[in-house]
Amino acid sequence: MAELLRIENITRTFPGVLANENVSIDVQGGEILALLGENGAGKTTLMNCLYGLLKPDSGRFIWKGNPVEIPDSHAAVGLGIGMVHQHFMLVPVLSVVENVSLGRPSTRGMLLDLDVIEERLTNLSQEYGLEVSPRDIIWHLPVGVQQRVEILKALYSNIDLLILDEPTAVLTPKEVQDLFKVLKRLTADGMSIILITHKLEEVMAVSDRVTVLRDGQAIGTVNTAETDAHALACMMVGREIVFDVQKPPINKGKVMLSAKNMGTDNDRGLPALSGISFQLQEGEILGIAGVDGNGQRELEDVLCGLRPLTCGEFHLNGKEVSQLNPAQLHEMGLAHIASDRHDRAVALRMTVKENLIANHIGFEPFSRRGVMNHSEIDFFADCAIDEFNIQTPTSTTMVSSLSGGNQQRVVLGSALGHDPKVLIAAQPTRGLDVGVTMQVYERLIKERSEGTAILLISTELQEIFRISDRIAVMYRGEFMGIVETSQTNINEIGLMMAGIRLESMEKTTA
Repeated sequence: MAELLRIENITRTFPGVLANENVSIDVQGGEILALLGENGAGKTTLMNCLYGLLKPDSGRFIWKGNPVEIPDSHAAVGLGIGMVHQHFMLVPVLSVVENVSLGRPSTRGMLLDLDVIEERLTNLSQEYGLEVSPRDIIWHLPVGVQQRVEILKALYSNIDLLILDEPTAVLTPKEVQDLFKVLKRLTADGMSIILITHKLEEVMAVSDRVTVLRDGQAIGTVNTAETDAHALACMMVGREIVFDVQKPPINKGKVMLSAKNMGTDNDRGLPALSGISFQLQEGEILGIAGVDGNGQRELEDVLCGLRPLTCGEFHLNGKEVSQLNPAQLHEMGLAHIASDRHDRAVALRMTVKENLIANHIGFEPFSRRGVMNHSEIDFFADCAIDEFNIQTPTSTTMVSSLSGGNQQRVVLGSALGHDPKVLIAAQPTRGLDVGVTMQVYERLIKERSEGTAILLISTELQEIFRISDRIAVMYRGEFMGIVETSQTNINEIGLMMAGIRLESMEKTTA
C-alpha cells in the first residue's frame, strides 16, 4: 500500500492544556487505521487539525507526498479529506438533500439543483447500504439515520480519506455490522479510513492497524492482527485494566419508583409509550434494553418531568408525581444522567463549578433567600472535581474546553454528588473509553450498594448485563418482558428486542 497521509510532529495547545505533543502518524492507502486513547488523549483535537477546524501550533501534513496547508474544512474537502463528527453537523429543520446541498455550487446558477443531488444521494445510499430518504427532515430522523446522512454527505464529496469520530456510539449492533460492511467496501475501492473509537472489540473486528494516543502523545502503532484487546487497553491507559465488575449481592429495600400503564407521544405527536408498568426498589439496578428509537428517550423524558403523560401515572417514594416538573422531582431526590450530554446535561458556556451545582442552586447550602453562598459552592465543586476525577485546570474552566470524558464526569458529579434517592441513568457511558466506562460502572454499583434505586437506560447489551439486576426490554414503546439478569441470556433478550414477548417465548419453549 502506498502512503496517503503523513502527520509529522503536530503540537496543539489550549489554555492550560497540552492537547497534542509532537504527534506523528501515517495512513496507508486502502486501510482502516483505528485511533485509540482515553478521553482527553488528543484524538479528536488531532483530527480537527487535519480537517482544518483547528490550526496546529507546529508540525505539518504530507498529503500524497506533498506538504499541504489546511486552513479550513473547505480546503480539507478540496484535498479529499472528509470527517463525520461525533456530534453531528446537520441543520435539524432542513431535509437530507438540503443539508447535503449546503455550501455546494449549483449547476443551475442561482437555482437549486436538489433533484440532481437527490438522484446521486439515492445511488450512493443504495450502493453502500445506507438507507436514507433524501426528502426527510433531519430532526424527524432517529440518531442512527442522522449518522448515515453525515456519512453520505462526506461520500458525496468524492473523498480519499474519511475520518469517523466515534461512529458506532449511536448505532445498534446490527447497524454496527452494516457500517463495518460499508467501511470494508470503501477500503476495497481504495479509500482510507481513520476510525476514532473507544470500543476495543470493534477495533479488533474492523481495523488493519491501531495507533494509540495517551496524554497527547503517540504511544505506538501496531498491526491489529498482532495484538489483542487487553494489550490495547493497557497501551491506552498505561496500566493494567480489570474488565470484571465486582457487584455485591443485591439488598433491595422499599419501592422508590413505580409506573402504572404509562403512555406518551413523541415529538411528532405519535404514540411513543404504551402500557409501561414497573417497580424499582432501593438498592437495585433495573436495566432498560432495546434498539435505539423504541421509546427509551420518551421514557427518560417522562420520568424526569420533561414530557407529559397521555395516560397512566408514576410514583416517587410513594407519592404520585406525574405532573411535577424537573426541579420539583430533583427536590424529591431524583437525579438524572441525560442521554445527550450536550443537549440536556451540561451548559457548555458555563463553568465546571456552575454545572456541578446548577440543579441545586436554589437550595441550601448553596443559596439562602436568593443569595448564593460562594464558599459552599467552591467547597462542593472542589470535592466533586476530586471525587469524580474531573481533569480540569480549575473549577472556573468552561465546560466547553473539556474533553468528552471529562464533560461526562461533570454530569456524574452533578447527578451523584447530591446523594440522590433515585437515579435515571440514560446512556451513561455513551462515547466513553474503556477506562472511564469502568469507572462509571464502579460508581453506579457503589450508589446501588448505598441504597440508591437506579434505572439504567442503555443500548449497550454488555453494559446492561454487566451491572443490571433485572432487565426490561423495550420494543415500539412497550415492554416485551422483565427478567432477572441471572436467569436470562443475550439470545433471549435479543428476541425480545425484535418484538417477541416473553410470554410467547415461554409458550414456544414449553
